[in-house]
Amino acid sequence: MKYFISKGITVSAMILGVLSLPLNAQTHSHGKSHGAEYAGQQTRSVKSLSAEDIQALEQGSGWGLAKSAELNGLPGPLHLLESKDELALSNEQQRAIEQIFKRMNSKAIRLGQTLIAQERKLDTLFQQPRPNAEAIEHQVLSIGRTRASLRYVHLSAHLETPAILTAQQIASYNALRGYTDDPCATVPQGHDPNMWKKHNNCK
Repeated sequence: MKYFISKGITVSAMILGVLSLPLNAQTHSHGKSHGAEYAGQQTRSVKSLSAEDIQALEQGSGWGLAKSAELNGLPGPLHLLESKDELALSNEQQRAIEQIFKRMNSKAIRLGQTLIAQERKLDTLFQQPRPNAEAIEHQVLSIGRTRASLRYVHLSAHLETPAILTAQQIASYNALRGYTDDPCATVPQGHDPNMWKKHNNCK
């Protein structure tokens, strides 16, 4: 059931509007004076996206969308490749992970470009003398669907990596990434203690 608030804008559209924003745009500080938080952002080429957001979307970067997987112990392909030596990935493992990353990155770039264009169009709708609520609702829902698809592209890549890795490699990855309480307290099996402590800045 949809509940109408004003001028035909539904609650579902408003919720998806919030979800369509980059993660760092959804946090609001009530302690700031009026207007201070967004001052200067009116000059952006796309009002809802920073230059860093646009660059990340154009490059297919994670944009923080895969945290649910990453922080629950499912490694990301890019960070795995960056840590291939520390994790002692075999050539076969590297090739498999590279393929996952290429598929993910290609889809993410395409969806990122779509999302940028959609946000730019939303800007133009609000630049009209009399913004049309129905058109805005349609655009917000479209943005929400694109953002959801983009998020799943990143999350689904994390679903593929555990089958390629050993349990020890996953444990080592999480320690390298700082997701364990104290990586210096326990050296994973198969790692040189001195090198492990060096990589983790242990004293």
